[in-house]
Amino acid sequence: MTNDPAILPAQGAILLVDKAEGWTSHDVVAKARRALGTRKVGHAGTLDPMATGLLVLGAGPSTRLLTHLVGLDKTYSTTIRLGSATVTDDREGERISTAGADAMALVTADRIAAAAAALTGAIEQAPSAVSAIKVDGRRAYDRVRSGESVELRKRPVTVHSFELGEPRSGLDETGAPVVDVDATIRCSTGTYIRALARDLGEALGVGGHLTVLRRTRVGPFDVADAAPTEALALGDPLPLRAPARVAEQLFPRLDLSAVQALDLSNGKKLDVGASVADAPLVAAVGPGERLVGLVRVQRGRVRAVTNFPAETGVRP
Repeated sequence: MTNDPAILPAQGAILLVDKAEGWTSHDVVAKARRALGTRKVGHAGTLDPMATGLLVLGAGPSTRLLTHLVGLDKTYSTTIRLGSATVTDDREGERISTAGADAMALVTADRIAAAAAALTGAIEQAPSAVSAIKVDGRRAYDRVRSGESVELRKRPVTVHSFELGEPRSGLDETGAPVVDVDATIRCSTGTYIRALARDLGEALGVGGHLTVLRRTRVGPFDVADAAPTEALALGDPLPLRAPARVAEQLFPRLDLSAVQALDLSNGKKLDVGASVADAPLVAAVGPGERLVGLVRVQRGRVRAVTNFPAETGVRP
């Protein structure tokens, strides 16, 4: 039995959720809508059903912040299985190749490290074929599930770090030799971790795919501070974050007087002189810790980029 919907502040809120395996990002958003009593809920970057970990949600007017959260760097904890490739580049897909014992005998810790190093830094990456990228109007994953062969164009991404644990040799469920290696990967937005597993396996000549994928950080936000998915379903208290607090973690802060806050809300430019350094995005915060907007500061002039009006009629 669920509790009454949480009280959503007039400016909405940001909510960190630790998504459980088997849930889609859409499932989490749907549960959050019911828990928070509002239809206006979105997320800053999807997670596939197999993946677990940090999903950043915005509710009410705070959904406007999500645009500025999507591009944050992300960190993943994962396990890569070397020795076989699948059509989806993860354990849920049909196997398309299996390496022999002779090839697997050459998969040493040094060779794995060298292959991972080649996939670190600014690289060109072909996204996984089961990504949500559209090909001639249809999602790539829909085409793959229909039996089509899909090859996506490479695109630039940045892998800031690709840290490996000790490789573990063993046998998979078919009795074929495999090597499992845990990895912590910090990367730019748009990087496909499944594709890194695939490419690592290809570089070693044995194929590779993911068996575990967990997102642990999005920018400054950590999954350790997130509410479990079950809290949404059970109606447990949710740790809602005020938009001003979130914005000041990402951008410089500019405190406004009540008059300045009203002027900015009405679309007027502000003149703050040389007291504020130039910046492409600044969190403008008014009295009562209200996020008035994200603004651009240039030569002492403040111009709104995104306004954050308070929402009226929010259901208590």
